[in-house]
Amino acid sequence: MSAVRPPEDTGKSEILDALASRPSFNGPSFSLRNRLLRALFIVVWAATAAWTPRQLAPWRRLLLRAFGASMAPRSDVRGSARVWYPPNLVMHEGAVIGPRVNCYNLGPITIGRRALISQDAHLCSGTHDFDDPHFQLQARAIVIGAQAWVCAEAFVGPGTQVGEGAVVGARCVAFGELAPWTVYAGNPGRAVRERKRFEPLP
Repeated sequence: MSAVRPPEDTGKSEILDALASRPSFNGPSFSLRNRLLRALFIVVWAATAAWTPRQLAPWRRLLLRAFGASMAPRSDVRGSARVWYPPNLVMHEGAVIGPRVNCYNLGPITIGRRALISQDAHLCSGTHDFDDPHFQLQARAIVIGAQAWVCAEAFVGPGTQVGEGAVVGARCVAFGELAPWTVYAGNPGRAVRERKRFEPLP
């Protein structure tokens, strides 16, 4: 039985109307439920998971599931990584979020089978409407395809879809749709060559 649910824009229902909540005047941007769950998760993760070695992946999976994340078998979030809101995280089998990754999942982030997010990368699925005087917060889902690799210190922006087997190079800045089995580099990220296709390992 799969432990993975399909991506949904679940984060949108948690975002408050900036006109009513007035975040520019220290009002909240998210519902009370969202804020309480995040506060509790920060404390629990710091106390019971942030210091754990790589070998304790099953414990970290269990903890993330308890807070609403969808974690498939053999998926892992390393202890030093930061997950902003667990219910907006979907990880397929063998997917890995590496050390010190900032998973800023204001909206849903889905990471495909055996995809790797390397150290210090930043996944950001939220932005603001800068044409709105109230600076309304918006959630836009990110999908990382199976066997894709987001390299060290890369940035993947709101609404980005990284195709199966694609590579987002070190410190690359990725937006939009990235073609499958293609290597991207630079800022903004541009396709530099194709990647050799291969069948996934068992």
